[in-house]
Amino acid sequence: MDQLEQWSEGLWKDDVLNGILVVTGPPGSGKSTVATLLADHFDTSALVEGDRFFGFLRQGFIPPWLPEAHAQNTAVIEAAAQTAGRLARHCDVVYDGVVGPWFIKTFLEHTGLEELHYVILLPPLGTCIARVKTRTNHGFTDLEAAEHMWRDFDQSSIEDRHRFISPKTDPEGTANQIATLASNGQFIYRSSP
Repeated sequence: MDQLEQWSEGLWKDDVLNGILVVTGPPGSGKSTVATLLADHFDTSALVEGDRFFGFLRQGFIPPWLPEAHAQNTAVIEAAAQTAGRLARHCDVVYDGVVGPWFIKTFLEHTGLEELHYVILLPPLGTCIARVKTRTNHGFTDLEAAEHMWRDFDQSSIEDRHRFISPKTDPEGTANQIATLASNGQFIYRSSP
C-alpha cells in the first residue's frame, strides 16, 4: 500500500501535520473545499476559517485587498494565527484563508510555533474567476479584486515548493496529493534562525 492509499485509509493521520497546515490562495482557488477535506481526515482536528476573523470587525471595515487595509489585515492575521497556534497544542489544525507570502512570517510568529506547513493553491486565473462568478452563498464576488489577489499570489516571492499549481484532479484528489506532500515535509515553513 503506497502513502496515498495509507492516507486515504487513515493509517498515518497523526503523522501528516503535527501542527498547522495553512491552505491559502486567491479567491476561487478551492482552498475552502480542500481545507475542509484535509481537516476531516484527522482523528482530532480543527478547521480554522480565516474569513471568520474578518467577520468580527463591525465598524470601519476596509476591504482587505486595498493598500489602506494593511494595519487591519495585520491585526486579523495575528488574531487568527494565535487561535490556530493555541488549537495546535491540542490537535492538528488546517487553516483556510488568505495568508499571502507577505504575511506568512507574521502568521508563524503569532502561532507560537517554530514551523508549520504552508501551501498555496494557484489554479489558472480563468479557473479562479469562473469559480468566483458562479459561487453561491459566499460573501465575496468582486471579480476585479479576485484577479488582483491572484496576481499578488502569482508574482509573490516564495519557494516554488510551497506552490500547488493547476491541480489536475478533483478536490479529494488534490487533498490527497497535498497530504502526501505534507507528510514528506515539502510544505514546511520555518522561522528564520
